[in-house]
Amino acid sequence: MTLIVQKYGGTSVASAERLKNVARRICRTKDQGHDVVVVASAAAGTTDKLIAMAHEISSDPHGREYDMLVSTGEQISVALLAMAIDELGNKAVSMTGYQVGILTDSTHTKARIIDISTDRILEQLKKAHIVVIAGFQGVDINGNITTLGRGGSDASAVAVAAALKADLCEIYTDVDGVYTADPRIVPSARKLDKISADDMLELAGLGAKVLQLRSVEFARKYNVPLAVRSSFTEAPGTVIVQENAEMEKARITGVALSKDQARISIFNVPNKPGVAAKIFGAIAKANIDVDMIVEAQNQQGGSDKSFSVSRQDLKKAEQAVEEVIKELGGGSVAVEEGFAKVSAVGIGMRGHAGVAAQVFEALASKNVNIEMISTSEIRISCLVKEEVAEEAVRAIHDSFKLGEAPQTDQGK
Repeated sequence: MTLIVQKYGGTSVASAERLKNVARRICRTKDQGHDVVVVASAAAGTTDKLIAMAHEISSDPHGREYDMLVSTGEQISVALLAMAIDELGNKAVSMTGYQVGILTDSTHTKARIIDISTDRILEQLKKAHIVVIAGFQGVDINGNITTLGRGGSDASAVAVAAALKADLCEIYTDVDGVYTADPRIVPSARKLDKISADDMLELAGLGAKVLQLRSVEFARKYNVPLAVRSSFTEAPGTVIVQENAEMEKARITGVALSKDQARISIFNVPNKPGVAAKIFGAIAKANIDVDMIVEAQNQQGGSDKSFSVSRQDLKKAEQAVEEVIKELGGGSVAVEEGFAKVSAVGIGMRGHAGVAAQVFEALASKNVNIEMISTSEIRISCLVKEEVAEEAVRAIHDSFKLGEAPQTDQGK
């Protein structure tokens, strides 16, 4: 008997009829002879409403109480879904993250999973029950409810699958797989039958919203078989696999877009060892991710630094930087909003020269100015003005002919 973990997103459980549809799909899997563990998100829009309520009360809600509030959406979903499964003749047991034993650190709103106890899950599976777990949440060592950040139910599902050594983890959502770009931006975007874990990891971290970044990290680290499917169709979806020679033939796998980016520039700080460590150490301590970094010596002999952050982290990043600047005894800070990050991703870059040049040429052809650049072995990211970001995505996608059927090589 195989064990399958299925995760259902917010749109999949957004109404009574959709919950019943999900219950039918789960029961079909159970009736095929599989053990089934389900992880569910809050109904679409529920978490946003709870966040809005929190901000009506406080401009800066306390992390513990914030997590206590926003974790309730998933609890509603799993209780209703268990009821729907029971109505179809299968026995289901709903559990919160606390009841399962999903242990996290104490970083409220962005907690990381430390360990998962499988005892209660296995106990219910032995009774032939379907276990329905609230995603997005866990508990710290002090018994406080924590949440894993937006999209955290994906991480919950893959982590549970890893802990149980499941045969397959299926992520059900409102799209039928992973595309070469967001189809809402690029109508010619093509669904991928499979994608390497490395490519999916980059795309998830760069704005592709199909899978949450940490879920892909878990899948790669613990070798969890992972598939992305639609909960509204029977399409096979996209399978995340280890890279192979066939994938390396294509230079680019997909193009990702991350809007709501900001740039912080620091001018005329001392140009000496340890300054960068102090600045970016303070930012890391505030639990803020930094991507693109540019540094140069200025005419006064000091150092100028610029870097990009998510707009939601801008205020905290600016405060952290200003505190360090005071300690350093000089320098100034400038903040700019209205940027987006456009990224071309593909493990095939490793074996093909000229990919960066083709990306830059594609953007130049549409008169898109590049503000900052960041690269890795399998990724090229460009910071551009937000108003031209979607045009930039289409330009790169078209340049590499990603909408066409798979080819042994791509490009001009």
